[in-house]
Amino acid sequence: MATQEITEASGYWFPDDDATQRGVAVLNALRRYRSAETAMRRRTRDSMGMGETDLLAVRFLLQAQRSGRSVSPKDLAAHLKISSASTTILIDRLVKSNHVRRDPHPTDRRALVITPTTETDDEVRATLGVMHRKMMAIAEGLSPEDARVVASFLEQMRSAVDDIDPAAAH
Repeated sequence: MATQEITEASGYWFPDDDATQRGVAVLNALRRYRSAETAMRRRTRDSMGMGETDLLAVRFLLQAQRSGRSVSPKDLAAHLKISSASTTILIDRLVKSNHVRRDPHPTDRRALVITPTTETDDEVRATLGVMHRKMMAIAEGLSPEDARVVASFLEQMRSAVDDIDPAAAH
């Protein structure tokens, strides 16, 4: 059995071989990216005066609007995995801050749809537009093969994380 030692760059117990060192370097780069993305999301929430759930709701509503889909409070609750009571509080808060409107449903007069305001779309574009363009330029600069490798790697990492049940480890 090979002796395991702490890989200084990682803080984990791994054998000290080339493949492991490459893996540690990739995981450390992924960790730094996630940390930078988390900090960017925090700055965005702060600049827009929103919490994490608020920003996720607005993002979902803007995506739905761009694809021509209407979103009911029930749809929003399902997407965010929150209760109807929490959804009502969330929508009230977003209406008060002028980020969304409650509009009548186009075909069901008893129902409502939640619509992001034009100002919200403008604010999100102003806040995130430059960053999204930079990220897209980097992604578009990948060769077709590199894009496949990166996308495959990220999907495999997502799958590995999704497969973890911390409760089962206890």
